[in-house]
Amino acid sequence: MPNDNAGSTHVSLRVPNDLIQAFDKLAAILERPRSWVMARALRQYLEDEGAEIAEDVESLAELDRGESAPFAESIREVREIIGRTEKKRQRSR
Repeated sequence: MPNDNAGSTHVSLRVPNDLIQAFDKLAAILERPRSWVMARALRQYLEDEGAEIAEDVESLAELDRGESAPFAESIREVREIIGRTEKKRQRSR
């Protein structure tokens, strides 16, 4: 993970008490400041949820531009993948 102190900015927000308690508990266990735990949680959210949202937005933009595969082609590819997987499974028995 990147250095959380490099180029940091103070942000003020309201957070439910139960989340603060959970952050404080984890910070105590890790012997780290609450802000460090919160920054890691935010980074993880951006890597997981944020990346998925960005990917969805790009996929929708591709559809809007007409950049999609025909349905029949997609079904054919899925059937090929399933067929290969079934062959591998049969060979491993």
